[in-house]
Amino acid sequence: MDATTTATATASTNLVTTSPAAKSTATKKFYVELIKPSHYDDDGYVIQWWRAFVPSNSLACMFGIVRDCDERKVLGDNTEIVINAYDECHTIVPIKQIIKRIQANDGQGVVFMTGVQSNQFPRTADICRELRAAGIKVVIGGFHVSGCLSMLPELPADIKAVQDLGVSLFAGEAEGRMEDLLKSASAGTLKPIYNYLNDLPDMQKQVTPFLPTAIAKKYMYFTAFDAGRGCPFQCSFCTIINVQGRKSRHRDADDVEKMLRQYVANGITQFFITDDNMARNKNWEAIFDRIIELKKKEKWPLRFVIQVDTMCHKIPNFVEKATAAGVNRVFIGMENINPDNLVHTKKFQNRITEYRKLLQAWRNKGVVTIAGYILGFPADTPESIKRDIAVIQKELPIDILEFFILTPLPGSADHQKMHREGVVMDQDMNKYDLEHVTTSHSKMSDDEWQQVYRDAWHQYYSPEHIETLMRRAETLKFGAEKVKWAIATYYGSYRYEHVHPLQCGVFRHKVRTTRRSDMPVENPLVFYAKRAWEIFRTYAGFASFTLYLERMHRKIKKNAAAKQYTDLALTPVVDSEEEEALQIYSLTEAAKNVAAKTKALASRGTAPVAPAAATKLMQIGTRKAA
Repeated sequence: MDATTTATATASTNLVTTSPAAKSTATKKFYVELIKPSHYDDDGYVIQWWRAFVPSNSLACMFGIVRDCDERKVLGDNTEIVINAYDECHTIVPIKQIIKRIQANDGQGVVFMTGVQSNQFPRTADICRELRAAGIKVVIGGFHVSGCLSMLPELPADIKAVQDLGVSLFAGEAEGRMEDLLKSASAGTLKPIYNYLNDLPDMQKQVTPFLPTAIAKKYMYFTAFDAGRGCPFQCSFCTIINVQGRKSRHRDADDVEKMLRQYVANGITQFFITDDNMARNKNWEAIFDRIIELKKKEKWPLRFVIQVDTMCHKIPNFVEKATAAGVNRVFIGMENINPDNLVHTKKFQNRITEYRKLLQAWRNKGVVTIAGYILGFPADTPESIKRDIAVIQKELPIDILEFFILTPLPGSADHQKMHREGVVMDQDMNKYDLEHVTTSHSKMSDDEWQQVYRDAWHQYYSPEHIETLMRRAETLKFGAEKVKWAIATYYGSYRYEHVHPLQCGVFRHKVRTTRRSDMPVENPLVFYAKRAWEIFRTYAGFASFTLYLERMHRKIKKNAAAKQYTDLALTPVVDSEEEEALQIYSLTEAAKNVAAKTKALASRGTAPVAPAAATKLMQIGTRKAA
């Protein structure tokens, strides 16, 4: 099947029309094309898959909002809003068909480039150029535009360039804004900029995210929704706090139930709750209670992945209710084990003396733990990073560790500071994917820093540590099976597809003619010969790796003593002895000071005290549970 045929087939599965009643009375159509772009690989080809791993909540939010506008007939009783939704991570977007469809409809239509992140902006700009050359109206929203408008004194050159094409920019959130936006698009009166960053909507009773089954099932494991937005913490590398705010804005339990009912009716029962920190959603308890009730009443086999901070286990009942609701995987923003690095990036809520308690709390409930780890903080060197990873392997019972390069993302305080101080940063936004070095480091060259990232994956997922991870998992109810497949997914993505697992999927689509605009289209003979070799090398290697994991799994299962396995990371936490027994507390002077302070407070019967700002924020999250 060639690219044109594939695009045609995909478009037909993504087309979603209005209700039968609306169709019977409408005499006009207005097309809304929702495109969640992917980004380019280092060779200039769009990264997309037969099935993608990580779902797009932005696309689901926009689909739900536009569908609501159609149901309310905001463009008049005689106008049907026809929605086409595409996630380019798993769909070849039929640009030419979109153009023909809108042109044939007297120009009545608009393309929304949805949820555009910084690394996706070059791809977005290329799509916009093609659309605008055909006279199609385009609006770009997402974190790149919102972050730049939020934190910079003027728009950067890449955004100005698409503005010059006549593209409109949308900063903020679309809830409560879409009706006016669609009316303006229909009338041909779109403004150059819509900026709602200082007027973020309350989430109560808002339209809930939704994707049709044909789209939702193109994600490998789950679909996504947000139960709330905003994060109270101050991490300097984060864009969330400057785009979605530091105040917890949450949906209520009724909204979550309504959303779940729509999805379950279509056979979808696994979800990624995209809240940057579910533990700081003020309504977490009511939401989990409702889900627990629904599971009992409706017998739904619901499963969830959530994101949390390293102090969530201190919130009474949070871990217990999360797991009762069906949380079976949790992503933890651990980021680093050096207190100096954590303080530098304003990660005040992270205390290394709590890491083992946190991980064991989730582990004891049978939850697979996934931790993010950032490489390239000021105190990092190639040697210290290697040492720290070795300590994590030995002392912290993390199942999956995924690595990121510290990146000054537009919209973060780090980027704003560097911009203000004139620090050199790479101007190619395609590299701002947390996998590429984009600025300099005081203790590492760019090549050393990039190599540290490569080495970190291979060090953590060494054959010896993979076996340790699976042996640890076998002592739990879920056994080594879950961790085996998690390792295959996370490490396999990096090792064989050469992309971060968060942007990976199953079977790579690579279209010869869909290449970055500043790179030449390759000769078919050269392209297809290279692609055939890539496919063989990638999937032969991956098959060999999964067979290796399966053999190891069988070996562990056959061991009669497998359930009794233990090691230093699995030993129960004993506060009075931790600092003498564990290397994590003696790596640096800062680590020694943290351990000593914790011990002194414990001896006085006083809980460790976080910095004042973080303590206040902790109280926000725990007040309702108390």
